[in-house]
Amino acid sequence: MLRLAGARLLDERDYPAVHAALAADPVGSCMVSARVELAGLDPWRLGGELWGTDGRYLRTGVLHGLCFAGPNLIPLSGNGPALRSFADRALRRPRACSSLVGPADQVLGLWEQLADEWGPAREVRPDQPLMALDRDPAVAPDARVRPVRAAELDAYFPAAVAMFREEVGADPRAGDGGAGYRARVSELITSGRAFARFEDGEVVFKAEVGALSEHVGQIQGVWVHPRHRGRGLGAAGTAAVADRLVRGLGRTASLYVNSYNTPALAAYRRIGFRQVGRYATVLF
Repeated sequence: MLRLAGARLLDERDYPAVHAALAADPVGSCMVSARVELAGLDPWRLGGELWGTDGRYLRTGVLHGLCFAGPNLIPLSGNGPALRSFADRALRRPRACSSLVGPADQVLGLWEQLADEWGPAREVRPDQPLMALDRDPAVAPDARVRPVRAAELDAYFPAAVAMFREEVGADPRAGDGGAGYRARVSELITSGRAFARFEDGEVVFKAEVGALSEHVGQIQGVWVHPRHRGRGLGAAGTAAVADRLVRGLGRTASLYVNSYNTPALAAYRRIGFRQVGRYATVLF
């Protein structure tokens, strides 16, 4: 009989098992894969801890549960006992993450274990289609969407704040005056992963590649200026970013979206994205 031990902190010796677990779902695991590929499993370089559960009866090097604990808590795989072990480990210290996010079954199952101590959540989004595109977009990419230049940070940052407030329901400048969020946006620009269409010096469309693994790029922060909505800029702009990932970088383009956002879902389907899974998010 296979029994699961408690969740343990993974280290470099576990890299082959971690790599196999992440490779089993490259789209769903993109956020964590991007970190692991860049930094390995050392918590300081990874920016968080990677927890795993494995079989005690016969240690085969196969992980039966995998969870990243950092700025976000991201449970990627695991059955009920594995999720309980992740919850036990998470509850040993005060909550430091701003959200739970990842495959819906894992997120919602873990939240069941954490809600009494960590709740109430500010918002639970239980149904977020995870979508992917691995071919040319069916919508013509907007040729005016391009990487944002470092000198354009001041023009881009207000659009990033507006997107965050609209999508997350909180001001990313709260607490530190926006220094932390500005640094994150600046990092995305410097790494060539922030894209925009400018008109008269103003951002009318924006999107970012929030995570870039060896095989997948996850698009986030898609936003169209309210005055310019209804012009098809969202679909054409997203197609431009997806095209850069698919044709330019040889990656699968992915994103996730709230199921109730029917206009966005329709636009992504027109582009050619197909649903490959379901995410959920718990916001604090």
